[in-house]
Amino acid sequence: MRFGLFIPQGWRMDLVGIDPAQQWATMHGLAEHADAGTAWESIWVYDHFHTVPEPTLEATHEAWTLMAAFAASTSRVRLGQMCTCMAYRNPAYLAKVAATVDLVSGGRTEMGIGAGWYEHEWLAYGYGFPSAGDRLRALEEGVEIMKQAWEKGEATLDGRYYQVDGARVHPQPLQPGGIPFWIAGGGERKTLRIAAQYARYTNFDGTPEGFAHKSSVLEGHCRDLGRDMDEITRSANYNVVIGRDQAEVDERLAWIGEHYRRSVPAKADETLEQFRTGPLVGTPEQIVEKLTELRGLGMTYAITYFAEAAYDRSGIELFEREVVPALQG
Repeated sequence: MRFGLFIPQGWRMDLVGIDPAQQWATMHGLAEHADAGTAWESIWVYDHFHTVPEPTLEATHEAWTLMAAFAASTSRVRLGQMCTCMAYRNPAYLAKVAATVDLVSGGRTEMGIGAGWYEHEWLAYGYGFPSAGDRLRALEEGVEIMKQAWEKGEATLDGRYYQVDGARVHPQPLQPGGIPFWIAGGGERKTLRIAAQYARYTNFDGTPEGFAHKSSVLEGHCRDLGRDMDEITRSANYNVVIGRDQAEVDERLAWIGEHYRRSVPAKADETLEQFRTGPLVGTPEQIVEKLTELRGLGMTYAITYFAEAAYDRSGIELFEREVVPALQG
């Protein structure tokens, strides 16, 4: 099993209380920690502008700016976003940005891409908020433009949502065939079909029941399109709440509840419940057992999020010592 680590960037209220002048040092320190070891194959950020579980005035650092910064300040880990919203940047421009980041990083960039969902920030930034069908059709056109740009160095498409005419992307990404696509989302009719057509990686529901079902749908699309599903690595995102024993797990959950009560009191209980009921809550042994079950279903890449990462690395370090070695390789 392979592992990725989300770096706190503020979107999930995970830099609250840290002076903005020190936030890059916090993010960079965690990226450097991941880069120095062998537990983490990749580091990740979210592509959002406004905080969750509700919009606030707290920091949310921009994803592709962070990608460039991490590209220049790390040397080993791969660099991803889970996931870039297609509508926030013209796809030919995004292909150019990502190709530049790939060169800076020495060929370590991933392209997480999705249709987007956070209505508040769409409207606030002037993107409107098209129907789900329109967002998904735009996603497909955008992926086709990026694919052309990275495979041919030039993209042309007279689409319903995007029109590009000889958009040149040079230099090309360092990675042969272009930057790998992670098509994120579990929409069964459209998103998973786009994934079956273009993705090297998928990212959807990480519960055993949900993962098994989405995998079955993906398999059907692959069969229809004549694609071998084994070519696609299936991943999922996980909130991790880990402790050496149940008492320490409970302490971490209590901290999460208190942290959100200070930050977004109206949403604190709901947010805490989402953490409490996730698949990866427990002791190292319990988490290894759950990940082993998921691996048996075909989930071979876990992208992990630790709510306390900016303030306390002990959970990350426990996961590195006792979970990763039991599953890696």
